[in-house]
Amino acid sequence: MTRLFPLRHALALFAALFTLLLSLPAQAEIQFQEVTSPLGIKAWLMEDHSLPLITIRFAFEGGTTQDPVGKEGLANLMTALFDEGAGDLDSEAFQIELDNVGAEMSFVADNDAVYGAMRLLTEQRDEALDLFKLAIEAPRFDQNPIDRMRAQIVAGIVAAAQDPSTAAQNLWAQTLYGDHPYARRREGTPETLASITADDLRSLHQAIFARANLHVGIVGDIDAEAAGAMLDMVFGTLPEQPDLTPIADVEPVLGQELEVNYPLPQTAIYLAYPGIRRDAPDYFAAYLMNEILGGGSILSRLTAEVREKRGLAYNITSALLNFQHTEMLIIGTATRADRAEETLAVAQEVIARLAENGPTEAELASAKKYVIGSYPINELNSSSAIANTLVGPDLRNLGIDHLTRRQELIEAVSVADVKAVAAKLLGVKPTTLLIGPEAQPAP
Repeated sequence: MTRLFPLRHALALFAALFTLLLSLPAQAEIQFQEVTSPLGIKAWLMEDHSLPLITIRFAFEGGTTQDPVGKEGLANLMTALFDEGAGDLDSEAFQIELDNVGAEMSFVADNDAVYGAMRLLTEQRDEALDLFKLAIEAPRFDQNPIDRMRAQIVAGIVAAAQDPSTAAQNLWAQTLYGDHPYARRREGTPETLASITADDLRSLHQAIFARANLHVGIVGDIDAEAAGAMLDMVFGTLPEQPDLTPIADVEPVLGQELEVNYPLPQTAIYLAYPGIRRDAPDYFAAYLMNEILGGGSILSRLTAEVREKRGLAYNITSALLNFQHTEMLIIGTATRADRAEETLAVAQEVIARLAENGPTEAELASAKKYVIGSYPINELNSSSAIANTLVGPDLRNLGIDHLTRRQELIEAVSVADVKAVAAKLLGVKPTTLLIGPEAQPAP
C-alpha cells in the first residue's frame, strides 16, 4: 500500500525523477556493486549522486504460498498493514510521521516473496529510515486497521466475483497446479479472511522476515559504506533464519482444453506451454525465441499472422513466466466470438512452425537488437525500476555479473540454440482456455 505525501515533497521528488529521466541515456556509465554490511547483510547498489534521492527495495522469500490452509489471503492482508501503525505509533500517528518526512513507502506480496520499497530524499534519510525500520520490525496489527483493510479486500473480492474472468482464472490455476499453493487465490476469500486474527499476522511476519532470506537493491545518493550501515540499521535486528513451510516444485498440467461460456463482447484465448528456469543455460535462447514468437516487438510472428495479415485481434502476446517453483510460457489474445476458432488455429500453426523449423538469421538478429536496445528503456528508466532490477536477479541467485554480462549472453545465442529450445518448449500440446460466448460459426 502506498502513502501519498505533502505537495512540497511530491514536487521535490518529481523534479528529481524528471532530472533522472533526462540523464538516463548515458547508461554505459551505470555501475552495479555488491555491498556487505558489518553484520553480513548483502545488497546490490547503484550509486547516483546527481540527485538527492534514495530508493530501497527488498524482498523476503516466502509469499502467499506461506498462507496456512484456511487462512488464504493472510500475506496479502499483512502487506496492507505495515504502514497502519508500528512500534509506539498507531495508524494515524504513523501516517502523519510518514507525511512529515516526505517519504513514499509500499509493500506487496506475490506467490514467492513479500516485497517492500521506500523512496526518500537524502536530507531526511535518517528520519525516513527510522519509520521504515519500525514498519519492517514492529508492525502493530491493531484491530481497527485489520478490520478496515480486510473490509476493503473483501469488497474487491465481491466485485471481482461479478466478472466471469475471475472464475476463469481460478479454473485456469486449479487446472494447471492442482492442489499446489499456486492454485490458491492470493487475496483469499471472504471466509478465509474472516478467520484471520492479529496473532496469525504476527506469526507470519515472524516466519518470513529474517535476514537469511532477504534480498535488497539500493539506488541513489548513497555510497557503499553508508549503504552498509543503513542495511544494519534497518534490518540488523531481525532474526537470522526464517521459519518457512517448504513448498514443492510443480509442473503445470498441460494438454487440457478449458472453456468458460459467458456473453462477453469478445472471446479471450490463453495457451500455456512449458517454461524454462531462469538459471538454465539455454534461458536466453528461450528469451529470444519468445520475442520472435510473440514478445514485446511488433515484428513478432504471432502479431504478423494474427493481427497484421488477418485482422483477427488487436493484440497477441507471449511471455515467459518464472516463479520460484514452476515456469511457463503463456500466450494470450482476444477476438470476436465467431473468429475464436480461426484465431486459435492460426496461432497454433505459427507455434508449430517455429517449433519445427526454428527462426531465421534475420529474425534472430532483429530480436537481439530489440531486447538489448529496449532493456534500458524498460528496466532502467527510473530509480524504482533499477532497484527492482537489482532485487530480481539476486532473488533468483543469478549473481551480480548477470547484469553486466547480459548483452554478452544474448549475443552468444545462435539460430541452432533457439531452434532447439523452441522444439523443447513448443513441441507439446498446451493447455488452452477460452472465455466468452459459446463457439459460433464464422459468417
